[in-house]
Amino acid sequence: MTAPKYRELAEMLRQQVSQAPIGAPAPSERQLAEETGVSRMTARRAIDELVKEGLLTREVGRGTFVARPTISVPLQLTSFTDDMRARGHVPSSRLLELADRPADARVAGVLGVEQGTPVTVLARVRMADGVPMAIERSSLRADRFPGLARYDFENESLYRVLSEDYGARFEAGEQVIRAGIVRDEDAEILEIPSGAPVLELVRVSVSRGEVVEWTTSTYPASRFELSARIAPVTVRGSELRSALRVRD
Repeated sequence: MTAPKYRELAEMLRQQVSQAPIGAPAPSERQLAEETGVSRMTARRAIDELVKEGLLTREVGRGTFVARPTISVPLQLTSFTDDMRARGHVPSSRLLELADRPADARVAGVLGVEQGTPVTVLARVRMADGVPMAIERSSLRADRFPGLARYDFENESLYRVLSEDYGARFEAGEQVIRAGIVRDEDAEILEIPSGAPVLELVRVSVSRGEVVEWTTSTYPASRFELSARIAPVTVRGSELRSALRVRD
């Protein structure tokens, strides 16, 4: 059975993209249609295939370009700085907010404190090789980590400060992954189109038996994939089902 024309065209584009530098412009629908003799609808579908695969990226008002390869993020309690360095990238940050404020009902519920208790809010753009990779928003127990505002978190690793300067030992954590659509203000910061898909990693960290950190990290879906090690289990079916959660 003959493959649809747009898939043949998509395969041709894949070969071209594999040899092109990151950021190189890709042909427009009109150019592709004229060069190959297909309809603009067929050209659009071919380009859409590569956008979905993360090989091309669309930038509103500019065009379509060869995308930066996706980065694999392990599901483990570690820092963005360490992750990026381990993969050969140069990590950096841009500070969006660093301030103490009263905990609202939601933050208080997660951290297990009274509403109105001071918490430190840290929001940063996390970058690799100068490219925005994530927006990280953290709420931390101010009573456990007083004086965080004196640190330069554009150049400091939060986990290094917490572990070395405050003696925090993170013995546990929970991370929830959910898919979403980028907020308009975040799209501009991440340099992705409005309405683009994102991955949100919501992490709770426990130190000395208490929840001390709640972080939500927003990643462009086109730039990341998630990875996890799978170990064999010997639980009964009923126990296994109870361990799996589906987000409503």
